[in-house]
Amino acid sequence: MEVTLTSTITCPKCGHQKEEAMPENACEFFYQCENCNEILKPKENDCCVYCSYGTQPCPPIQQNQSCS
Repeated sequence: MEVTLTSTITCPKCGHQKEEAMPENACEFFYQCENCNEILKPKENDCCVYCSYGTQPCPPIQQNQSCS
């Protein structure tokens, strides 16, 4: 299975989108929108901001691994 290492995050407050490189073996719990400065946090039951607001889930989730 090929893992995608980029994801486009969409800010739920202002709609700004930006493609970001994801870490291969970790989750990102906070992300600051460069347009409106909103600090994004994962939605309930999601492990990271990529799983909540990105076009691709984080690499550990893509590989069916735990994201802790």
